[in-house]
Amino acid sequence: MATVHLVSTAGYATEIRARTHHLTADEAQSLGGTDTGPSPYELLLSGLAACTAITLRMYADRKGWDLGQIAVDTRFARDEAGNESITREVTLSEALDPDRQSRLLEIAEKTPVTKTLKRSTPITTVLRVVA
Repeated sequence: MATVHLVSTAGYATEIRARTHHLTADEAQSLGGTDTGPSPYELLLSGLAACTAITLRMYADRKGWDLGQIAVDTRFARDEAGNESITREVTLSEALDPDRQSRLLEIAEKTPVTKTLKRSTPITTVLRVVA
């Protein structure tokens, strides 16, 4: 369904290729990076925000609802006990009645990336060494 190729040659900056798109990920200078791109957590949150906006737009288009501009703000937090959470805030520039607002909140909880994150998808790692 999705494949990403990443290359890291030195430091924390990485070059990412997703289909025909190229982007950079890095860490902030305060964490030893060069701040040439979003951090891994920022990329994770970007995926959630993008999936949310795209899914809501698809749903609204099918229903004939005008949402206007969709803005999605996401925040990752970790408390002192190590518990992690993500907060997502969706803002629409068009007014909707309470029933439609409620339905959009339900749809936001069912976006593919939301479901993946909430499911805690297993990750299998294989290490290859080519010298």
